[in-house]
Amino acid sequence: MSSSSPSIRRRLQSLLPVTTQSQEETQSLGAALGERLEPGAVVALYGDLGTGKTHFVKGIAEGLGVPASAVRSPTFTIVHTYEQGRCPLYHFDAYRVQTPDEFVELGFEEYVSPGPSASPPPGITCIEWADRVESLLPPSTLRLELSHVAPRTRRVALRSAADAPSS
Repeated sequence: MSSSSPSIRRRLQSLLPVTTQSQEETQSLGAALGERLEPGAVVALYGDLGTGKTHFVKGIAEGLGVPASAVRSPTFTIVHTYEQGRCPLYHFDAYRVQTPDEFVELGFEEYVSPGPSASPPPGITCIEWADRVESLLPPSTLRLELSHVAPRTRRVALRSAADAPSS
């Protein structure tokens, strides 16, 4: 991730876990994070269906200057790229991925470990259903667990790499 990664992680440790009471609060939390992320950051999102992963990414997009309304779940396309903000946002969804090799074939490693002549250019990479591609995530990945608390209430917590199942 970027050089600010440890700083962001420390700040998040003091703020998380947090409970959000609506989709809008989940999105606002994502926006606050998006404003602080720097190109090269990788955010892995874990959680069951309907826990707010896509709404969280919509918030990150807002924090980058991308309209939340432009963000759609990439479940069927695997990746959506948004370039309207201060840096590109690469939004991956591993839900339909059977093996990490499928992500490698898509060039995923180029998004999370860009080289000197980076193509694609460094941006923020968000991965929904990250547990399915855990073995491909860089050590500096910011891992967030979203979980149901009640029908409209979600809990967002930091997750360590040790907590993540290997894929």
